[in-house]
Amino acid sequence: MRVLLTEGSSTSARQAITALALAGHEVAYCDPARICLGRFSRLVVRRYRCPPLGTDPEGFRHFLHETLSWERFDVLLPIHEQGYLVARLADELRPRVAFAVPAFESYERVLTKLGFRGLLTELGLQQPPTHLLDDPRSLAQHAAYPFVVKAALGTASRSTWLIRCEADRDRAAAELAHVATPGEPILVQAWVSAPLEQAQAVFQEGRLVGFHATRRLVEGAGGGAALKESVHRPNVASDLAKIGSHLSWHGALSVDYFTDDRGERPLYIDGNPRLVEPMAASLAGLNLADLLVRVSAGHSIAPGRMGRPGVRTRLALQVLLGAALRGARRRNLVASLLQLVGRPGPFAQAREELTPVRLDPLSVLPVVGAALMLLARPACAGAMVRQGWGAHLLTPEAMRHIRDLA
Repeated sequence: MRVLLTEGSSTSARQAITALALAGHEVAYCDPARICLGRFSRLVVRRYRCPPLGTDPEGFRHFLHETLSWERFDVLLPIHEQGYLVARLADELRPRVAFAVPAFESYERVLTKLGFRGLLTELGLQQPPTHLLDDPRSLAQHAAYPFVVKAALGTASRSTWLIRCEADRDRAAAELAHVATPGEPILVQAWVSAPLEQAQAVFQEGRLVGFHATRRLVEGAGGGAALKESVHRPNVASDLAKIGSHLSWHGALSVDYFTDDRGERPLYIDGNPRLVEPMAASLAGLNLADLLVRVSAGHSIAPGRMGRPGVRTRLALQVLLGAALRGARRRNLVASLLQLVGRPGPFAQAREELTPVRLDPLSVLPVVGAALMLLARPACAGAMVRQGWGAHLLTPEAMRHIRDLA
């Protein structure tokens, strides 16, 4: 099928390009940036420049209408926060293209930190101790270090702060003043020292049809996983099935959670109404991106598909950025690079998610560029991470505009 991704900048979009191409689909994407991760791929058949969702949601809306009116696509796949707009415009877009998103109200409950917290409470699913602050200024009285602060909206590691000391707390309070939505409370959550895992699922009209879970073994940039391993988590699948049935979910859904060593007591900390970096599942035998396309197209899917456990995968870009952010010197970065190309070490035997060099040689260029920049100046890692929080993502202002769309 011909598939249009709603952005090409994120690691999730870049991985979806690979997964969809492996399933035989023709992949195109739109993005406000001329140069992005998706640009470095021979697997993309068409690229479109589009208005930025974050500052011009109305322009992005018109772009979708115009493009879908003169270009035939079988499936529109909202790979990131553009799904918020697609869910809001579902009735007007469906005559032009197939897609899988839940009802707008359900989508918003999972997207926002506040909505997801309420959903977990409503369903009796466990989460770390959490309380709400009506005024960000009252954060100055909170000193139970370490703890986590979250604004109502924020994915891709935005608007979430780990507070270890008074300086962290004051910096978070100052930044919250600029990003928090007026009138919405912020969340203060107890820090949990436990393994972090992520689960992804695809639903068809409230039924769980595909599920995959991974454990983070090595942390990368922004709390992401530089190295992960697929795990068997039937209890988490059961919890997700409960969420999907409760919300009549249609499409993709991902959750992050802390758990014990055996994965038996998950504490859910974040939800995303989309696929997050789907190649780990593909390399473990379950192509969730392809499954989502087939759900979008209305194919009947048998429930209960799961990826196999024990498969280790890595993201070379996260390996390098994570090492640099942890203060690695140049010789440590060189050691990580040598492991990525086959020297013994934790990354050597893991399969690469983001840069499938043999299939798609161009994909390695962003990693090579990042490696050269980090070797020249390791301190630039923070700025490189922030560049990923681009104009293709939602802002509180864009959310308000989309809510008010007629």
